[in-house]
Amino acid sequence: MNTLLAQAPAIKLPNAEGTPVPIPYPTEMQSFIFASKSLGDIISRAVLFVLAFAGIGLLLMLLASGFEYLTSAGDAKKLEGAKQRLTYSIVGFLLIFTAFWLVQIAGRIFGLTEVQNIFK
Repeated sequence: MNTLLAQAPAIKLPNAEGTPVPIPYPTEMQSFIFASKSLGDIISRAVLFVLAFAGIGLLLMLLASGFEYLTSAGDAKKLEGAKQRLTYSIVGFLLIFTAFWLVQIAGRIFGLTEVQNIFK
């Protein structure tokens, strides 16, 4: 193998009969926003990123409130602040998650295919 993988013309994998079949590289740039021309597809992909960031935010807030709870050392104000942060972070994530599923249910009821195809 005297060439790098990036310089190879195509990857060859055997098919069902065992003969090597070249698999071509993607010809189009597959990016987040410009992969499709439809506004519905762009919004559908953005919703997935929003849910992912909400989950990461929930994890960070849970860790922060847990750390604050552990280091409160019996201080009632810090303890109450940690409990409040924990409650608000869970409620915020549940609001985002519930809004997503309400849109999914409404899409199924009204037959909006752009909304139904978010995970496809």
